[in-house]
Amino acid sequence: MKKVIHRAVAVVPAVLLQAVWYWLLFTWLRPWASAIHIVTGVLALVLVLYLVMRRDESTYRILWLLLILAFPLPGALLYLILGNKRSMAPIRRRMKKAPPLPVQAEDDALLFQGLEREDRRLAQTLRRVTEQTGCPLRPGRETEYYPLGDNMFPRMLQELEKAEKFIYVEYLIVENGLFLDSLTDVMARKAAQGVDVRLVYDDLGSISTFTRKDAEALEKRGIRCVAFNPLLYVSGTLSCRTHRKMLIIDGKVAFSGGVNLADEYINHINRFGHWKDIGFMVKGEAAGSFTRMFAELWNAFTHDPVPEAALTAPAGASDRRDGLILPYYDSPLRDEGTTNELYIDLLAQAVDHAWFYTPYLLPGESLLDALVRAAQRGVDVRIFTPGIPDKKIVYRMTRSFYPVLLEAGVKIYEYTPGFLHAKACLVDGKVGAVGTVNLDYRSLFLQFENNTVFYKSSLLAALRADFLETQSKCRERTAGDTKVTFGKWLIDGLLRLVAPLC
Repeated sequence: MKKVIHRAVAVVPAVLLQAVWYWLLFTWLRPWASAIHIVTGVLALVLVLYLVMRRDESTYRILWLLLILAFPLPGALLYLILGNKRSMAPIRRRMKKAPPLPVQAEDDALLFQGLEREDRRLAQTLRRVTEQTGCPLRPGRETEYYPLGDNMFPRMLQELEKAEKFIYVEYLIVENGLFLDSLTDVMARKAAQGVDVRLVYDDLGSISTFTRKDAEALEKRGIRCVAFNPLLYVSGTLSCRTHRKMLIIDGKVAFSGGVNLADEYINHINRFGHWKDIGFMVKGEAAGSFTRMFAELWNAFTHDPVPEAALTAPAGASDRRDGLILPYYDSPLRDEGTTNELYIDLLAQAVDHAWFYTPYLLPGESLLDALVRAAQRGVDVRIFTPGIPDKKIVYRMTRSFYPVLLEAGVKIYEYTPGFLHAKACLVDGKVGAVGTVNLDYRSLFLQFENNTVFYKSSLLAALRADFLETQSKCRERTAGDTKVTFGKWLIDGLLRLVAPLC
């Protein structure tokens, strides 16, 4: 509860500062008020010019411009605390001070050569992702797709039973219950057998579900736990969270997707109707990429680095080839939003269709334009969103984007049985992505996320079938049921303005 209060009062210092400032202006500093107004106005103008010159999304910049121009002191302070990536310097320093990962020779050059012969334009796109993230292109081996968390849960237990060397786990939300308890029971038993077991959870994401006492209880059972970016006090790193979700076993098997370790994700408990989420398992070299992603964050927040042997463990891959796989992660410490750029680029290449799952639809202008342009040139663009919301204000914001998308020809389907938490895209049946990335500003720019691109993989056929099956359980929205009145337009406009902060 204490942490929740800290988050709730994050803006209080800025508001109090503005109040004190006005009081001083009208009392002690009244004789110099005009000069002071000029000075603060000039300083605000300098900050505004700085914002204009940055390559941030336009909606995000407009929000801060309005705040700074209307309320120079609190607006500037809030931007320096919450809106400026320089405020994430503590996280950046941690990442840089972490023990360097061993250099690992990759063979993605040959894979890219083959991809360039098949689709040079797509090869350019994926090469850009590897350049931004340092994550290599991997050969596809064995993959499994899970249309529900209910399906993934038993497979996770089965693979955990096979662990021999290490089990690494990283999730935004962990919560005691059937799902987490079943996994940790196996993990604790494996730890007793000498398996290296480690868990990273997001301190803010699990603020109401997992306490330090819970972590200590797991540590007594041999499961080492680390809270990512502990919320000890209000700081500029408040919005920097790990939204990633991954379970890695021996560097040979990895699970990921939108599913957190809480019972609603496997429909063991009912929250917001039927919970629709998706996930996947990969085996082979691609699993090793997840190990390295995990190690980078773990090493930054502990003095107990992941052993080098885990990072160079053989993938145990079969000779089977099943397309290409590119697991990567987004970082708020980078200037670019990797997944945002990837989806814009894939939409520009789409010829037949581009389908998306997202629980929250709050795209920036560049991604919104890419969706609109693709639909206008005849691409079958479909977006699947929840029919029952988990956050009513965000749901209202999501629906505020419907009119412009529907007018352009984008088809929007709401999952009527309940809440859709899946995150995926499928373009022309040959390339797709499944991961943790929502189509909102926070997910695309402000958090650590992980996403996995599949090219000509058998998983894509399963993903396509799932889209079509899900569509049969959805209500299609039309322009007729999204008419905009002045009052609705006004409220939606105000909500859209603050959408980047949600």
